[in-house]
Amino acid sequence: MLGKTAGGLFWMSRYLERAENTARLLETGQRMALTRTKNSVEEWASVLQTAGVLNEYLAKYDEVTKDNAVDWVLRDADNASSVKSVIKQARDNARLVRTALTHDVWSAVNATWMQIDAVMKRRVNERDLPAVLELIRHQAALVRGANLGTMLRNDIFDFTRIGTFVERADNTGRILDVKYYVLLPTAFSVGSSLDNIQWESILRSVGAGGGYRLTYGQKTSPTDIAQFLILDGRMPRSLHFCCRKIQENLAYLMKDYGFAGPSIEASNALYEKYLNRQISEIFESGLHEYIQDFLNDLVGLSRQIEIDYRFYE
Repeated sequence: MLGKTAGGLFWMSRYLERAENTARLLETGQRMALTRTKNSVEEWASVLQTAGVLNEYLAKYDEVTKDNAVDWVLRDADNASSVKSVIKQARDNARLVRTALTHDVWSAVNATWMQIDAVMKRRVNERDLPAVLELIRHQAALVRGANLGTMLRNDIFDFTRIGTFVERADNTGRILDVKYYVLLPTAFSVGSSLDNIQWESILRSVGAGGGYRLTYGQKTSPTDIAQFLILDGRMPRSLHFCCRKIQENLAYLMKDYGFAGPSIEASNALYEKYLNRQISEIFESGLHEYIQDFLNDLVGLSRQIEIDYRFYE
């Protein structure tokens, strides 16, 4: 496969996953803002920081407000990571590799862009926001279903899956990090009702509420939630699950191509360094430091994949 094609598949999937994750993040921000007794502006600043767009936002706006924050994350043309921007980039990449996709996958991606473009011609008001976020998640699920249901399990499929799980691991890591490093108002809130509400909102933001209840029941424990979202290999958005899938699909590529590049070693090292550990050890060493180091190494792995498979040649 041409490196350009591999890169198009990888980034198509990353952008689609990013759009869904951003929609979930906005939902969580809205819920958490309602728990603030005084200043919900902090919540929207944390949403912008989690999405990695706070500095760019502040370069355009003097202060953080809910309406501007939602518009910036959803559809602002100046934000290259807005939902509208990344779905357009996903569609552009899909068009670039259209011959590698089934008709169902291409149609789902193209329809996603057309529907999102239509509903985001103007600012989304508060009344319509839940329906728009639901549409984003629904369309992402349609693309994912078409991919799983119609694509051959070959190198084309592997690159789409690697892109999905690199992006998903990054998202889960960012959400966990913001919980302890940005969202919590003061140390006195740890263990309080506010703390519990925030943890429950984080579970919902990654679609993990039902799975967590099946595993741990109704009790909400920061340690259990971190265990679930970091180390539980059954949870499809956990760091463990995502890293295992990256390893598996890189191994399939190695078998198909007869080539074991440095990215194979990097993916194995990522797993051994961060996911072959106990949750108590992670908390003792510092959750923020653990997540930051993980995200930095994940970026390194993504870059190595791009180099190994010559995405830009």
